[in-house]
Amino acid sequence: MSETPRVRVDDISKHFEGETGPVRALDGVSFDVADGEFVCLVGPSGCGKTTLFRIIAGLESATSGAVYLDGERVEGPGPDLGLVFQEYHLFPWRTVADNVGFGLERQDVPASEREQRVDDLIEMVGLSGFGDTYPRDLSGGMKQRVALARALAVDPGLLLMDEPFGAVDAQTKKMLQSELLDIWSETGKTILFVTHDVEEAVKLADRVVVMGKNPGHIHEIVDVDIERPRSRSDDAFGTYYQRILDLIE
Repeated sequence: MSETPRVRVDDISKHFEGETGPVRALDGVSFDVADGEFVCLVGPSGCGKTTLFRIIAGLESATSGAVYLDGERVEGPGPDLGLVFQEYHLFPWRTVADNVGFGLERQDVPASEREQRVDDLIEMVGLSGFGDTYPRDLSGGMKQRVALARALAVDPGLLLMDEPFGAVDAQTKKMLQSELLDIWSETGKTILFVTHDVEEAVKLADRVVVMGKNPGHIHEIVDVDIERPRSRSDDAFGTYYQRILDLIE
């Protein structure tokens, strides 16, 4: 890992006018994510996780503070940020291959290179043979694999994921978690992953950023020092799980 963080969240605050007066959604949020690191963001409902995600992604502006990606200030969405949401946001009129290749088309990548990249990514996310399929014919888990492949297609410096497995059943979720860890290991991507699921955070993350609310702030950052693959039945897993749960509650 390089000494310069891939992501620097520097003293982010977000205030807005509510029905009963000013609301402080975030106050003085700061943390770094190293190159190649997998960091999960957890916290209670209303702590500003999604607001912070949108600010890091350049989809929303902070009242004060700044976000830096590779030392450059994030001013808006760009190709260095790959976004995956709970809702799949696939284009229903485009096939799997065309959805995955969308960002490459916008970057004017030559067709032959684009097709090879798309084929490789479809294989990576376990959807070989589904390139000509439309989203309406895919399960929720398959749609999320397409969304992940599309985010990876432009080779972003940071993969930002907001509750990406929140809409699938427990069995599919477990499978997608394992597949994501495999892809992370294979690609060396930096991942910032927002979740409300403490077990998911302990299973996936190198570090867990635990947020508190009123206003949203960093409560504690927990280093998860367990070898992968991790099992809920391990004593160490249970200890981290309980520690993070206690911090949230």
